[in-house]
Amino acid sequence: MTTGYVLILAVLILGGMIATLGDRIGMKVGKARLSLFNLRPRQTATVVSVLTGSLISASTLGLLFAVSRQLRTGVFQLEQIQTDLAQAQADLDAATDQRAQVQAELDDARRQESRAQKRLQDINAALQLALERQQETEGQLLDTQAQLEQRQELLEQSKAQLLTTRDQLQTVSQAATRLEGEIDRLQTDRDAQIAQRDREIAQRQQRLSQLQAQQQVLEADVARLERQYLGLLRGNVAIGRNQVLAFLVIRFTDPQEVPRFANQLLEQVNRAVIREIAPDMDPNRQVVFISPGEVEGLIRRLQDGREYVVRVLSAANYIVGEPCVVAAVNPCIDIFIETAPNDLVYEAGQVLAAINVPIPTTSGQALVDEINRLAESIQFRARQDGLVTEILQIGDGRGDSLRQFLDTVQATNQSVRIQAIAANPIYVAGPLRVELVAIANGRIVAQTNPSLPGVQRLPIPLN
Repeated sequence: MTTGYVLILAVLILGGMIATLGDRIGMKVGKARLSLFNLRPRQTATVVSVLTGSLISASTLGLLFAVSRQLRTGVFQLEQIQTDLAQAQADLDAATDQRAQVQAELDDARRQESRAQKRLQDINAALQLALERQQETEGQLLDTQAQLEQRQELLEQSKAQLLTTRDQLQTVSQAATRLEGEIDRLQTDRDAQIAQRDREIAQRQQRLSQLQAQQQVLEADVARLERQYLGLLRGNVAIGRNQVLAFLVIRFTDPQEVPRFANQLLEQVNRAVIREIAPDMDPNRQVVFISPGEVEGLIRRLQDGREYVVRVLSAANYIVGEPCVVAAVNPCIDIFIETAPNDLVYEAGQVLAAINVPIPTTSGQALVDEINRLAESIQFRARQDGLVTEILQIGDGRGDSLRQFLDTVQATNQSVRIQAIAANPIYVAGPLRVELVAIANGRIVAQTNPSLPGVQRLPIPLN
């Protein structure tokens, strides 16, 4: 702020001094009636005044440019600054879009993590319940064993008492006549007590047998749950998330056949799931779950007479011996159905991807890496364009054919453009089969299928 005031003051003082000087010079020139360049004295005085004014302006601008760096930048670099500002704004918008996309992917990953955590919590809860039942059974077994030991001690005591009584009877056998009635009475009471105790022992032994049978059942349940838990920890997954359980391409001319087809499809998927998760289970028991609205939507789509690609996929990961399946509860294997019209995606001969390879500076392994990169780009484009298959076949699918193509390309010893061309019309259901063509200097030098009819070139230069 102080520098600005000083600058303004200096401009005013300098302008006043130069104006005064110019006025003095003009007066002297006018009084002296000087003439420059054959001009009249008055015109000469006017020229001097104009030069003096120009000097004032030049000195003012020179002073401003010399002192103020911002003024120099604003006058001479304003357009460049505006261009840089516009570029910076465009970069900021692109970064904002990328951040939104990354945030969406992060939210999706968090939702998947939440679902996995919930399933793990359910399994842990089932395992905890089984462990609690095992502990209760072990406690009952210990109590039963303690009761059996007590009964055995009572039996031993009874046997000892019986022996003692027999000894006493032998001792008093001489007085048997006199005490016979008393002995008979005592013997009857003793026999009744022994019979009662025998009956109690038999009942307790029967109860012990029942508890032992229950313990065996609970031990089997605990062992099964432990196997399921260990299977989950060890990654023994029978059906993975988004695993294709059924895949077919179908068209209906009679809309009345669609509901029956939908029921048969779900029955086949149900049996396939049982074979993977619990092969010993009844294959006709319902274990898969899909909302009725989704089935109705499938039926409506298939009734329009078009050809559709139908895929049934698993909605989550399920292990061998899934607890909810083995426990015979409600259907718990979530599935969903994807349908898409089996439309034409690529025409035969259409170029799907292309790369430029400088063969003289590319090794054999580097050429293989470039082909792998080309294959990845083809698969990525196919996914983006709606193909449901990711299996890529190059040429006839044999390694020897591809190796011969690479050897031919390597032998050209010149920069080539390798194009991946659709070998046949490719629909949504696939298969994704391409042929490779190498072009150098506008002519074909190698291709995986020599009988390929035509080559469509991409507008990208070779160099």
